[in-house]
Formats: sequence, structure tokens, C-alpha cells
Amino acid sequence: MPVETTLPYGWYTDPEILRGEQDRIFRSAWQYVGHTGQLAQPGYFATRVGRTPVVVTRDRDGVLRAFVNVCRHRGFAIAEGEARRETLQCPYHAWTYGLDGRLRSAPRSDEEPDFPQDELCLVPVAVDTWGPFVFANASPDTAEPLAQALGSLPAQVAEVGLDVETLVHHSRWEAELEANWKIVCENFLECYHCQVAHPAFSEVIDVSPDAYVLSTDGRLSTQHGPLRTASPADELPRAQFHFLWPSLGINIFGGRPNISIGPIVPLTPERTYRFLDYFFGPDVETAWIDDLLAFDDQVGREDRTLVEGVQRGVASGALEHGVLMSHSEQLIGHFQALTAAALSD
Repeated sequence: MPVETTLPYGWYTDPEILRGEQDRIFRSAWQYVGHTGQLAQPGYFATRVGRTPVVVTRDRDGVLRAFVNVCRHRGFAIAEGEARRETLQCPYHAWTYGLDGRLRSAPRSDEEPDFPQDELCLVPVAVDTWGPFVFANASPDTAEPLAQALGSLPAQVAEVGLDVETLVHHSRWEAELEANWKIVCENFLECYHCQVAHPAFSEVIDVSPDAYVLSTDGRLSTQHGPLRTASPADELPRAQFHFLWPSLGINIFGGRPNISIGPIVPLTPERTYRFLDYFFGPDVETAWIDDLLAFDDQVGREDRTLVEGVQRGVASGALEHGVLMSHSEQLIGHFQALTAAALSD
């Protein structure tokens, strides 16, 4: 049987490949962009879906909407960060929009004959939620329902004993990595490296091939890892790590109710932005949260070293591709097959 090879290493450095990925993968994919706690009051938060800048709003009636975060006048980004307010005002020329996307006012528009104010609304983006998690899709006319895109993810999360509706947002972690987005995803998708590179992780979770279970379901890839030492106080009996193609990572550690969720976002062919929103059950002790965040931060720093090292290797031009271990790296094979198919369509 021939050895399975990786994607060509040129795909991790080529700007044309990234341009194709943005157009054929990210433009039409549902992506996690934030949480409902950011919109507890009328207001907005700015985010991005692939390379599309997006602003998500909620008005006084509680209606959730999303729009391309670009003024219809001259293309300036309307919103930054997040705020509680009932309008969006472009900082360039003060064109002002309601949270429903309608153009409310444009200075000196009364001097323009037949100014088409009603036609200059913000461009809509599809938006929907799963529990407190907000997702957006930059192709609203062709987007499949979010529930369909999530597939069996909500059921698998519920099966481990986690009720996402009860979770409370705690904090956000952000980073930029000197690595192609696919390398970051592929690192997430295998624990073959865990015993070597994550000793503390491997002490907590059994990563042996017989215990650490890998599975795929459509665009969803899942890793299940039992705790090495269970406690009667553990509400979640094992860890789950989910990846929804093309670039959503979800971590659930065993123990108290917890989840971290966030996208892997390409910036350039060799640079990637990541963020993770951490949520915990309302009664989880501060000390337990602090320990988990410190633990996860350590794993994250170890992963940074790995993915940036891989990027340097593939960018050297010394080799055309690598090889995959058919069992331990099967989720990478699944990811690469989906990616290659999307680019060839």
C-alpha cells in the first residue's frame, strides 16, 4: 500500500493558494465570530469572516444581525471593537447607519439630487447562534443552515454532559503565529506529538493509541481522551477536542463544565491569527479555572514552537511534501482531502 502524502509544501507558502482558499473555502463557510454576551445590550461587535470584515449587531428588539463592516460611501471600516450604542457611524465622513443596517443619514446628502439613501444599506451577512456562540457566513444567499453545518457537534458536546446554554463567558485569548493556517489546523488534529511535545497534557489525558479515539463525521473531526485519574467531583468524564472544517477548534477538558472555542484565521500565507473564547459553568471555582487556563497556556506555547518550526521547514523548499501516519494522523488526511476538494471544484 503506498504511503499517504501531505499536501504539496508549496501550498503553505503560495499567495495564489491562499487567495483560492479565501474565495472557495472561507467565503462560504460558517465561522465562529463571538458570543451573545457581547450583545447583552443594544450594540455591536466587529469581527471578520475569513478576509471579510464583519460587524454583528443586536437592536432594542433583540434582533441579531450581521453586515459587511464597510461603509457604502468610500469603503472605510465602520466599526471597531465592541460598544453599546444604537447606531454605527463611519469615522471618515460620518455616514450613520442603524443597527438594522439602514442608512440613517449622510452629511450633505440633501445637496445631491435623487440621493438613493434607501439603496445604500449595509451589505448583509448571515448570522446564527448555537447556545451562546455566534456564527457568521459571508455568503448569505447560498449559506446552508447553521444547524446543518454543525452536524453532530451539538449532540456530541451534550453527550459528554455539557449544557452549553448554562455556560458563562470568562475571557478571550488571542495570538498571531508565524505559520500557515493549515499547519495550525493540522497540529490541532493529531495527538501523535503529545507524548513528545506536551508532557503535562499527556500526564492528565491518556493519549495512548488504544485509549485516544479519533473519528470523523462529515466536516467534523473529533478526538476523545479519557482522564488518567478521575475524581468523583468530575462532571465531565473525559476530554473532547472537536474541529469543524475549515478552521474551527473546540476544546472541552474533563472535570468541571468548560469549553473554549475559536477560529484559525489566515492573515498571509505564513501568518495566522487565532482566538479562543473560554466559557465555564456558573459555579466553577476560580482556582479550577485558573489552573485550567495556566495548563492550556502551557500547551499553547508548546504548540507555537511546533507550528512555527514546521513552517520554517516547509518554506525551505528542500522537500516537495511530507507523509502521514495512516492511523495516528487520519484526521489530518480528512482535513487535507476536504481542502484539496474545495480548491479543485
